Formats: sequence, C-alpha cells, structure tokens
Amino acid sequence: MNKMNPKVNEYLRKAERWQREMEKLRTICLGCQLTEELKWGKPCYSLQEKNIVIIQGFKQYCALLFFKGALLKNPNRILVKTGENTQVGRQIRFTNDREITRLEPVIKACIYDAVEVEKAGLKVIIEKHPKPIPEEFQKKLDEDSALKTAFEALTPGRQRGYIFYFSAPKQSKTRESRVDKYRQQILRGKGLNDS
Repeated sequence: MNKMNPKVNEYLRKAERWQREMEKLRTICLGCQLTEELKWGKPCYSLQEKNIVIIQGFKQYCALLFFKGALLKNPNRILVKTGENTQVGRQIRFTNDREITRLEPVIKACIYDAVEVEKAGLKVIIEKHPKPIPEEFQKKLDEDSALKTAFEALTPGRQRGYIFYFSAPKQSKTRESRVDKYRQQILRGKGLNDS
C-alpha cells in the first residue's frame, strides 16, 4: 500500500459526511499503488503525476470520479456522467460503506483500467461546442474582436460552460443580458464560475 498523505488524514478527520465511505475508498486507491495528494480540497490519487481518480462527497452520495472515465470499460454500468453535458469524467456513486465493500473488486478493476488508459496516453476527444453558440453571443463575438479573442483563448471546458449558460434562457433578452454580464469575466480569461 502506498503512503498516506497527512493532508488527506486531516481532510478525512474533519469530514462531516461520508467519513467511513471515504476511508474505505482511500484504502482501495492506495492499495492500487496510486500516489495520494489533496487537490481541489479533495483526496486525489495519481500515477506519475497524472490524475487518475478523486474522492468526492456530496449531499446524497459520495463518489469516486475518474478523470478519463469516458475511456474506461464499464461492463457493470456503474460509471455515470457527473452531469448531462459531461464529456470526460465518470463517477461511481455510493450511499453507504456496504456498497463499497460489495463492489470493491469492480472498483479496483476500474482503477486498474484507468491506470492503463493513462499509461497508454489515451485522450478523450472532446466536442468543442456540443451546443451551437447562441445567436446573441455570436453577434457580440462578431462585433467585439477583444471578446472573441479572449473567448477563443479560454479552455474548451470554460467555453462550453459559457455556451451552456448563455443558451439556457428561452428569451433572447435574457440571453443578451447574460452575455453582457459576463463580458468582463471572459476578457479577464476567467471561466463562468472562476473568481
């Protein structure tokens, strides 16, 4: 078993929910010879500095998120998208520690599969814009070259986040208002939820 990270010890000690479940998942990840770190405020497990899986706690469940989960075999159909627009990551969700115990061989198989995907250097082909750019935003991009340049410099994920957000309202006026509200954020190179 690989070495436990003191920062993760502290995180788990302070966890208000899912402490037993997270401890079990941690043991499984470390048993798969992954390196333990605390990234994005969560226990994260990597191989040669490449992220493989992260433990997440939510209100209704705790989960193991596989960073390249879309590339993994999923014969048991336990890997799920984190949201309807997710392209890469996949989670295995748990509501109690008995599920983790019962699924341990499947969890390990997924981790080893994720390690092989990383060793092979496989990458997920991401649709740049799975939704069309809303007309109101496209108009602003065409009129404002600085905005267009800044938007194109954003990561594909940040671009998608804006497109989904700007596309959501039914009324054109609301879509325009959202674009205007986030113009400065885009010009600063920030994503929708970046501070």
